[in-house]
Amino acid sequence: MRIIKTNKLPIYCWASEVEEGALEQAIHLAEHPFAEHHVCLLPDVHEGFGMPIGAVLATQEVIIPNAVGVDIGCGMCAVKTNIRTGKLNSRTLKNIVLDIKERIPVGFKHHRKKQNLPSNLKKPAGPITQKEFDDIPYQIGTLGGGNHFIEIQKDKDDFIWIMLHSGSRNLGKKVADHYNNEAKKWSKRWDNQVSKSWNLAFLDVNSNLGRQYIEEMNYCLEFAKANRLHMLDTVKDVFYNHTQCDFGEMISIHHNYAHYEKHFGEWYWIHRKGAISAKKGEFGIVPGSQGTPSYIVCGKGNADSFMSSAHGAGRVIGRREAIRKLDLNSIRKELDKSGIIHSIDKQKDLDEAPQCYKNIDRVIEEQKDLVEPVYKLYPLAVIKG
Repeated sequence: MRIIKTNKLPIYCWASEVEEGALEQAIHLAEHPFAEHHVCLLPDVHEGFGMPIGAVLATQEVIIPNAVGVDIGCGMCAVKTNIRTGKLNSRTLKNIVLDIKERIPVGFKHHRKKQNLPSNLKKPAGPITQKEFDDIPYQIGTLGGGNHFIEIQKDKDDFIWIMLHSGSRNLGKKVADHYNNEAKKWSKRWDNQVSKSWNLAFLDVNSNLGRQYIEEMNYCLEFAKANRLHMLDTVKDVFYNHTQCDFGEMISIHHNYAHYEKHFGEWYWIHRKGAISAKKGEFGIVPGSQGTPSYIVCGKGNADSFMSSAHGAGRVIGRREAIRKLDLNSIRKELDKSGIIHSIDKQKDLDEAPQCYKNIDRVIEEQKDLVEPVYKLYPLAVIKG
């Protein structure tokens, strides 16, 4: 870890390389009038909107919607099965993938029939969740697009794993956009210290709007977790129909959220945007890119990172640039040669090619003081939104 000095707070940086845009955003965070103690940049850091992805920010009096992000509660879950690859031939694996695609809506698609909601989601938390409430039973159990995925993997002992990445779908975006717009109005009085171009508008946590945002953010966190669990149950059912396997305990984490925590003897709102909690002994998930390994990790409780870890590999090529520049045939050949059932079929799919992301092994190495690798998981099949 190296320390980058600014005009206000230091930036603790675990990334060996930080793109110019992400560093500029980190400096804005460090010089924000309500930022506290220090700012963290993790090894997967890259430019985001307002706040870099792969960063951690502490505040006390305010909460910043863009430091949580538009996909509130985006995160991961993973579960180990009791079967090895020897019981999963290529035909069975392909059929499992087809069945999952048949049962789980991807991209912009929703369920045609209402799905059951868990009890903690049956009452809206505020005006936006109230407005969107009728759509929620159709959105739960849907994957979405972008970098969201369902992946079938194996560990070094050839045990099969299921890993899933998704968030709060359209609900989270509606909540994020609404409160960011309200934050812009509320924080106008600070325009001389927080430039509009920084996109770091904030809300007083003790104001009605601040409390509303926190309540609706927490609803989105619960929805995102339930969304992943709904899909995982579907994938488990598909697996059981084909293999009659059993499943271990689920690991479930968020990586876009704010949480009230005690660090360095003080209470802070810890904003993790593209970062996971890594308390001592806490399990986490750090996925690679399509066609590369992923990691199950155990936190070391490092205070310098606010007990946080990278959330994935981190982009190095933007989506539009990838679609424009990468060669479809060579990437497909490379993935086909590896034997992975992948989702690179057309030019538009290249925004999720492995070449778009950092090397996941390097990310893990650069944060060896934050987490301990427990399982390295190798992809067998990938389903993308």
